[in-house]
Amino acid sequence: MLRYITLLLFIFNSCAKSPQSNIIEIDEIKKVLANQQICWNKGDIDGFMLGYWNSNKLKFSWVNGIEYGWKNLLKKFKISYPTKESMGEFSFEILDVKLTSDTTAVLDGKWELIRKNDNPKGSFSYVFKKIENNWLIISDYTTDEYYP
Repeated sequence: MLRYITLLLFIFNSCAKSPQSNIIEIDEIKKVLANQQICWNKGDIDGFMLGYWNSNKLKFSWVNGIEYGWKNLLKKFKISYPTKESMGEFSFEILDVKLTSDTTAVLDGKWELIRKNDNPKGSFSYVFKKIENNWLIISDYTTDEYYP
């Protein structure tokens, strides 16, 4: 019986993710945001959108509430930010990243745009899913907090 329990513990520990692998996964998730920042600051909305799951099931918050669809989000970004000047200089701060499974994670952060005439900022909460070995945003809840 003791051998059986020891064997089960060995198998369980062998299958568990190591803290090192969690760090690697979290770094991969953070790279998605870093790449989005680079694309945004170059005025490349199409490149920015590569961080999102290209699916009709992509979920995001917008002025009218919750909406769905990668193409829908791309269209809204292009309408709201028609020029590089309107996009401003994007920066973010990651507040927390939690792996909720081997293939899902939640990331919370703050964002800010520096533009000529204003400085919008807010917070965001993303749900990530590892799809075909790539971490992608499958749900985006972003708030605006405009300060005069």
